[in-house]
Amino acid sequence: MSQALTIVSLDYNYSKVFILKNDKMKKIIDWFLNPPVTGPSTFLIIRLMTGAVFLWEGTLKFVYVNQGVGRFTKLCFPFPEATAHFVGVAEIMGGLLLILGLFTRIVAFYFIIQMIVAVLSTKIALYLGTSPLPLPPSPPKTGIWAVLHEIRSDYAQILTCLFLLLEGAGRSSLDFIISTSKKVYSISQK
Repeated sequence: MSQALTIVSLDYNYSKVFILKNDKMKKIIDWFLNPPVTGPSTFLIIRLMTGAVFLWEGTLKFVYVNQGVGRFTKLCFPFPEATAHFVGVAEIMGGLLLILGLFTRIVAFYFIIQMIVAVLSTKIALYLGTSPLPLPPSPPKTGIWAVLHEIRSDYAQILTCLFLLLEGAGRSSLDFIISTSKKVYSISQK
């Protein structure tokens, strides 16, 4: 009898934990899918800068082999051709989505992760002087100053994506249009 009560009690506690985790997951999904859209229209400038850089960097991965498959091969990524194509397509599509201001938080989060992987996979070896990629054309070629010089665009991309992740796309965005149309639709239904 007590064993049956214990099992029921454990089942009840597990379901409470599942419900709590489920609620947290719903909040996280809601946070990503319902970004703030009340920011100024000038957020468009940040989106244009960030999105355009990802758009053309993704395009370069297809136009120049040394920027795509060749780079991922030198860095010893598994399946370098598939990886290069995936990253290239993601950068092109994500760049366009950032420019349009659609799914801004999701795209910004993806790009932050991607940029952290890019920094870790290239800059540590540059610091140590063991990079399989060509060294910078002018001094400093290795060490901390070389890393700080070479990381400048990565750093800017990470911070602009972090800004968009936290603040949303602003008023001049498709996220804003979708958000306001949902509110208008829900008011008209009442």
